[in-house]
Amino acid sequence: MKRAAILNEIESTPSWDVLVIGGGASGLGTAVEAASRGYRTLLTEAHDYAKGTSSRSTKLVHGGVRYLAQGNVPLVREALYERGLLKRNAPHLVHELGFIVPAYDWWAGPLYGIGLKLYDLLAGTLNLQRSRLIGAAEALALAPSLKPAGLKGGVLYFDGQFDDARLAITLVHTLKDLGGVALNHAPVTSLRKDSAGKVVGATLLDRETGQHHGVTAKVVVNATGVFVDAVRRLDDPDAQDMLSLSQGVHLVVDRTFLPGQSAVMVPRTDDGRVLFAVPWHGHVVIGTTDTPVPQASLEPRALPAEVDFILQTAAQYLTPAPTRADVQSVYAGLRPLVKAAQGRDTKSLSRDHVIRISGSGLITLTGGKWTTYRRMGEDTINRAAAQANLPARMSGTPALHLHGWTADAPSGHWKVYGSDAARIRALEGADTLLHPRLPYTEAEVRWAARCEQARTVEDVLSRRLRALLLDAQASAEAAPRVAGLLAEELGRAEGWQAEQIGEYAALAQQYQLPPRP
Repeated sequence: MKRAAILNEIESTPSWDVLVIGGGASGLGTAVEAASRGYRTLLTEAHDYAKGTSSRSTKLVHGGVRYLAQGNVPLVREALYERGLLKRNAPHLVHELGFIVPAYDWWAGPLYGIGLKLYDLLAGTLNLQRSRLIGAAEALALAPSLKPAGLKGGVLYFDGQFDDARLAITLVHTLKDLGGVALNHAPVTSLRKDSAGKVVGATLLDRETGQHHGVTAKVVVNATGVFVDAVRRLDDPDAQDMLSLSQGVHLVVDRTFLPGQSAVMVPRTDDGRVLFAVPWHGHVVIGTTDTPVPQASLEPRALPAEVDFILQTAAQYLTPAPTRADVQSVYAGLRPLVKAAQGRDTKSLSRDHVIRISGSGLITLTGGKWTTYRRMGEDTINRAAAQANLPARMSGTPALHLHGWTADAPSGHWKVYGSDAARIRALEGADTLLHPRLPYTEAEVRWAARCEQARTVEDVLSRRLRALLLDAQASAEAAPRVAGLLAEELGRAEGWQAEQIGEYAALAQQYQLPPRP
């Protein structure tokens, strides 16, 4: 649907059942859940879908091995169940991946093996594959870049992998398939209340035209991730912060640093976290960190100490180990964690989702993670339906195939499109690469503009395609061609193209490591 048509539908709809603010994992999960039950649903996103945390994950659909070590068995069980559902409902986006836990002490393999057997048991009938102990020779065969000196063996276990931003766009498609409406680049500027002080809607700003649009809804859900407190203060200016923010950094390097088909998981780093080295889209993602940050930002920056920590930890286990010069992209994401008691650090906070309802009826959903996005949406709409007296309906999303579902997905980078891939490959430019170091084609830019609400060069190169995270410099070099294609599709002038190219060049620079002073 074209943007003008979406705005027209918003204007012509007298009342929505559910208005969801926020187009990340929690907001999209909530909106799809609502629409799947037949509720008239509108989702609005201030910037772009998955612009924030939801495009900056470790790219894993997982139960959370670290949460198991913390003793949070209910969270792990729930996440493993959702992992199984997501793999079943979106096989074009989620696949299983083997993880090697290397053991350099004789006791480490058996110890980790016991914990991962419990991980298998908690997954029940939706388990992927059984974990097992492996010897040093098999560990090196699966992950040839592991340091061989002192390697005793390890454990092989299985978890899920996905493309976070592509799942977000798939959920936008799914929402539309279910009759819902979504609009990006449209922040909520105020909440509407009735004479009794109850929230009954919101005012949206269309960033492209500067026009405001009033929306009436029976219930409003604040699912804005790390920005939920800002929206809560639109309801109550005196609302106290409910979040304690933590930053996680990832480095992306060439695939040669982790050949083979398996990932590596270091179960305990010097700061008490786990470290992953994960093959992804022909590259390797290494991370992450857990650094408290004072406030939310759209473009969090990796701290030098975080980069050094990841490289130094990787060097303890990989040979050859990547250096600063090998980093093709660095990205940081913020975690929305419910505030800790004084003196607790962010590593110890639970990643459970939290739902709060204000006195005016504003529902706030925060916390959680991509793996449990569907359950977050189900729990939220259960509460929302009861509050708004909507017709009671059971959730159908456990068995809902997401848009593009196919049992025969295409190979290569086309797989994330699922059943849409054939339509994209029929467009002009399907055989023309945007850049020799990137797998993406001109046809995908056209598709992003026509069918996926991409409005800017960043929308395309960061989230519809993953070029910014794979090779920031190559993505910047591809930006002029992308701007030209978008201008053609959206009817933009040359001045708009020049502005977009400049803005994207500045953004891509932030995803590259500067030379050490």
